[in-house]
Amino acid sequence: MASFSAQPVVAVLGPTNTGKTHLAIERMCGHSSGMIGFPLRLLAREVYDRVVAIKGKERVALITGEEKLVPPNAQYFLTTAESMPLDREYAFVALDEAQLGADPERGHVFTDRLLRARGREETMILGSEALRPMIRALVPDAEIIGRPRFSTLTYAGATKLSRLPPRSAIVAFSAEEVYAVAEMLRRLRGGAAVVMGALSPRTRNAQVGMFQAGEVDYLVATDAIGMGLNMDVAHVAFASLRKFDGRRARRLTIAEMAQIAGRAGRHQRDGTFGTLALEGGSGARFEDEEVDAIEAHHFPPIDHLYWREGAPSLASLDALIADLERRPDRPVLRAAPQAIDLSVLKRLAEEDWVRERARGRPMIARLWAACGLPDFRKTGPEPHSRLVSRIFRHLSEGDGHLPKSWFAEELARLDSVQGDVETLADRIAGVRTWAYIAHRADWLADADHWAERTRTLEEKLSDALHQRLTQRFVDRRTSVLMRDLGAKGGDLALPVKVDEEGIVTVDGEAIGRLIGFRFKPDHLARHGDMKRLMAAAERRLGTELASRARQLAADEDGHFSLATDAGRPVAIFWRGDVVARLEKGRTLLTPRIRLHRALDSLSPADRTGVEQRLATWLEGRIQRELKPLARYFEAARDPACPPSLRALLAPLAEAGGIIARAGVASAIEHLDREDRSRAERLDVKLGTIDVYSPTLLKPEPTRWRIALFAAAEGQMMPELPVPGAVSMATPADAAACEAMVRAGYRALGAQMLRVDLAERLARIAHDSRSGRAPFTPDPGLATSLGLRHASFAQLMLALGFRAASPARGEIAAEAWVWKGKREPRQERAARPGNAFGALADLYPGTPSRNAAR
Repeated sequence: MASFSAQPVVAVLGPTNTGKTHLAIERMCGHSSGMIGFPLRLLAREVYDRVVAIKGKERVALITGEEKLVPPNAQYFLTTAESMPLDREYAFVALDEAQLGADPERGHVFTDRLLRARGREETMILGSEALRPMIRALVPDAEIIGRPRFSTLTYAGATKLSRLPPRSAIVAFSAEEVYAVAEMLRRLRGGAAVVMGALSPRTRNAQVGMFQAGEVDYLVATDAIGMGLNMDVAHVAFASLRKFDGRRARRLTIAEMAQIAGRAGRHQRDGTFGTLALEGGSGARFEDEEVDAIEAHHFPPIDHLYWREGAPSLASLDALIADLERRPDRPVLRAAPQAIDLSVLKRLAEEDWVRERARGRPMIARLWAACGLPDFRKTGPEPHSRLVSRIFRHLSEGDGHLPKSWFAEELARLDSVQGDVETLADRIAGVRTWAYIAHRADWLADADHWAERTRTLEEKLSDALHQRLTQRFVDRRTSVLMRDLGAKGGDLALPVKVDEEGIVTVDGEAIGRLIGFRFKPDHLARHGDMKRLMAAAERRLGTELASRARQLAADEDGHFSLATDAGRPVAIFWRGDVVARLEKGRTLLTPRIRLHRALDSLSPADRTGVEQRLATWLEGRIQRELKPLARYFEAARDPACPPSLRALLAPLAEAGGIIARAGVASAIEHLDREDRSRAERLDVKLGTIDVYSPTLLKPEPTRWRIALFAAAEGQMMPELPVPGAVSMATPADAAACEAMVRAGYRALGAQMLRVDLAERLARIAHDSRSGRAPFTPDPGLATSLGLRHASFAQLMLALGFRAASPARGEIAAEAWVWKGKREPRQERAARPGNAFGALADLYPGTPSRNAAR
């Protein structure tokens, strides 16, 4: 490295990522005092934090238009170019991004600092290689040192927003364009951080912090990103190559393109740049010569800088204006376009009261300082001049201070965190105006107090703006999922947690809920995220699902249940959620267990453990709830059981423990007394019209029998009778009617009656008759069971009674005569679903297809 003490001025020139700013910081910290001027408040604040870490807070000062942190013993000053205090001596002075002297709006400030700002022991000018001719012309004794870029910058062409690589920065040139791109990134890739020059340092740092921490993979920024802000950017995509420079919309110069593109890559890590491909091919496009120049860092040399007198005369108002409008006397300098401060000064100079008060150097200096108030809210010369006019009026009368009441009212008007991004950004711009004023110690009676008030308010609004930007442009769930999709291997896998309520979080972001073995995505997630949520769950929940499988295999019976919701498949639930469904098995009591698809990801060993545990539980419950039915099946297969009894038990078991007597009449006829006794011990009731198990008519056994029939026939679970109901309306649907018959109900026309109650009525009717003499049953019997007259008549007919014909001249009475049950005729087999087969149950003495079972 060359000796910097050999020459009073050193120009360090080169492209981005050459370590120029880092070098200046090192050189300054090696001196007893120093100052560096930066193009942006944000950059000044960033370097201030770095120097504080080296030298300590009590030795470092920060001066910008809206912020002054100047400890009493400050030796090192970090400032914006406009705020560089040139009235004191420093051992070291540096100016960063000096090529901005060619900027029409602010160029005259940088040119003035390049010409006048000098350190006692060392002066450093940092800038682009394109500045070399200007250094030669304006500072001929300067030592010029070129620095190469640490990494390679390569053109990557146009890329769609959906295919941008992670760690990309997208550059736009208006707030509207920044917001539009950020919104698209939120929908497609989970969101982006937003950086604009108008943001406060606090908001900007919070947004950049999200990007640097990897919470979002994309950054959308204005060209402020090109001014040395250090971020870990791999690719820079230009949303546009045109910008409005304050006077007109124009294409970026190659130097401006390179300054922005150069943010890609950091230190020795290579970077790429390109454009954003839009629908229809209407996006920005680089020319071949522009790409070549940016990749090779060869830019047209700057042939002029803008200049305005940096120390104008304060002898009179006219002398001040004349000096500010004076043209430069060097060929490489051009007169700066009229800036807003000069425009405001000339407007106020037309006011008689201003000329009357602006007499003498102190008051002219005060007027010029007031005109230097930046137009942070971009209101334009006319509105801005009215604000400056009011400020100068107060500064030029009375005690020369602004009224505290006015200042307090303006701050109170801005003290609200309500509103959208644009509203909060506008309020922050307003606060910056008053912060600038508060940092003029001679403008307010208690300047330190008001400076603290404005700082606090700006931080408050900045925090709210960061929150709004994040809410509007970051969908953290999608961002996490996109990173999860790119995670490979254990080290990169994002942490997944499942809390006690089953809430699943990936990297702290809730993506859904694990109910049993089923993952249910968050209902608030967008439709486009659903597949990603499911994919993340499948990849990350394997350990949790395996743990639950082992817990299920070792769990107690009380945590399992049979789900029999009408209209749904019969299923087994574990701890409140489905784990399997029942399907047709070898027999009614041995259904097949099919695990729910949510368990497909389990290992074979875990699946086997789950299946065996469910099978054990199911077998145990069937034996407990359907014990009589299980005994029927067992006895029907037992060779030791008499054939006559097996002939009865086999069809009774297949029918689920309830069958019409007519269907097994032949088997019953062949039963001897011992067979009948054994049948009774097996809980078989040989009724008048039905054969059934009284135990199986209870609600829980009924539910299990109907469920097993539904599983065996591959049907949805039908409606179950209301527990305790003894009669009901006959369902119109044949399948539902059959289910009720299986449940233990006999069809009696428009009504159905439980078979055990039908047998009770049969016994009472037979006990009431005397031979074949007519008799009248107690009407209260049917009424107590909810049977209507027509339904009761159907039952009496089925029992073998016939209505007694009244004698001639007599009124018909409710009398019945025992005629005896007729032998059933040979019935034709009714096809399933045949309406006539279903109607057969409604005719007395006619065997139905149910009776044939």
